[in-house]
Amino acid sequence: MATTKNYEMIILLSEDFNDNELKNWAFEYAQELQKLNASEISVISRGKRLLAYTITRYKKANFIQINFKSTAKSSNVFSNNLKFDQNVLRYSVFNKN
Repeated sequence: MATTKNYEMIILLSEDFNDNELKNWAFEYAQELQKLNASEISVISRGKRLLAYTITRYKKANFIQINFKSTAKSSNVFSNNLKFDQNVLRYSVFNKN
């Protein structure tokens, strides 16, 4: 059986989202994590911040933090899904164990 680990993911989304759209986006991805058998999922909006440098014409981005407990395989599947979302500017996954 695969062991589960605690992960923290920081996602930079385009600044085009309003608050309601941001909540819907986060809810959809939290559901996707649940489908991948992740547990203890928490989504925290860190607000819209000025970027240190321009990323694909954006000078600001919405920062989202997602904490969850999952297997490494599920975490990798979720990360790969983010690559295809055009609203995601950057993301980073940290192992919290």
